[in-house]
Amino acid sequence: MKVLIVGAGPAGSTAAYYLAQAGIDVTVVEKTSFPREKVCGDGLTPRAVREIQKLGLPHPEADGWRRNKGLRLLAGGRSIELPWPEVSDFPQYGLIRTRLGFDEELARHAQSAGAVVLERHSVTEALRAGDGRVTGVRAALLDESGRKTGETCDFSADVVLAADGNSSRTAVSLGIRKRDDRPLGVAVRTYFTSPRHDDDWMEGWLELPGRDGKLLPGYGWVFGVGDGTSNVGLGILNSSKEFGKLDYKQVLREWTAGMPADWGFTPENQVGEIRGAALPMGFNRTPHYSPGLLLLGDAGGMVSPFNGEGISYAMESARFAAEFIIDGAARSASAGWGSGTEASRAADAHLARYADYVRDQWGSHFTLGRAFAALIGKPAVMKLALRTGMPIPVLMRFVVRLLANLTDPAAKGFEDRVIRVLESLVPATSNQGPSGSHSSANSADSATKVRVNP
Repeated sequence: MKVLIVGAGPAGSTAAYYLAQAGIDVTVVEKTSFPREKVCGDGLTPRAVREIQKLGLPHPEADGWRRNKGLRLLAGGRSIELPWPEVSDFPQYGLIRTRLGFDEELARHAQSAGAVVLERHSVTEALRAGDGRVTGVRAALLDESGRKTGETCDFSADVVLAADGNSSRTAVSLGIRKRDDRPLGVAVRTYFTSPRHDDDWMEGWLELPGRDGKLLPGYGWVFGVGDGTSNVGLGILNSSKEFGKLDYKQVLREWTAGMPADWGFTPENQVGEIRGAALPMGFNRTPHYSPGLLLLGDAGGMVSPFNGEGISYAMESARFAAEFIIDGAARSASAGWGSGTEASRAADAHLARYADYVRDQWGSHFTLGRAFAALIGKPAVMKLALRTGMPIPVLMRFVVRLLANLTDPAAKGFEDRVIRVLESLVPATSNQGPSGSHSSANSADSATKVRVNP
């Protein structure tokens, strides 16, 4: 049985590791070459750290993995520090690790388990059999400068995992496009040489004051990388009336211009350019399963509408996909995968359950997140919420647990029970195709922009 993975980011490399560990023949094709940058806040919550631990990936501080204690939130002239909660399911620390190093370490970890990682292979389209089942991909070969050489290579596989990020050429080539009934964000970030590089807290700005004191749209972060630099960035959601109308890089400049001079967030201390990327939220590309194809991470819009976190969900979706494939391979081993036998059809039906499982895990949480994203796009509502919540630490601790999805499903604590009740009161966001089918055609479900539907 052969599995092909498109993309060697957190989702692709995580899936590759688990599959290779289980003895599955797995190849990863990656359009860039390592080391390479990715636009990201570089912050890993305990939810993401848990996945790193499950992988057995070492993350010592000496190798650039900087631990942090929790979140420091700033808004309305107030600052509050909220340690990561004690939850049995999660470690009590977060990490800061640049994607420059993180992604390469994950890819090499997958290689150490037996996965083949092919760099400078840019997938242009998925390949399908006559019945529409995905059977592989076509990739353009790139030179060391990232330019096409004119050569292409076709890869065949029994299962293809699309882990090629927000733009997902694999999914788009099959007509699986983004949904406009789901949240979308834009983030920009850069690095500054700063004395704040060794901050023990992940700092989140819920309001962005500019150099003249007036509030700017969006939310921001300041994460100390520990190497002499800080990652400083901001995000804005499409629920904001300013979305798509601003120069976000200029908004970042205006925001940092209003910060204390001794922090060093000045043009002369800037390291690298300001870069931006889209944040595909709340299952904004579906279906997550089509015959022969599974969508992972950002390719399936698996970014939380609550906090813009995507790495943990990318790695979890990869683990789930690997588990279904490994189990499916065992079920069909005697008959041979893709032979048209009852066993192979049963294996396909088993893989289709991946989408249902992902929906069961996060669907209700993402529905709440979609409602949250719609509310914070309204300045009056956001201002009232901040003025009410910031002075009440116990309320803010609850908010952090909700936003970061740090709950124990089996726990009987008050906060866990409240979150479970909230999620039980809303329908789970759908991640399938039209009318709940598992087709490869994309269609927006019947949600309106006024009410959050599944």
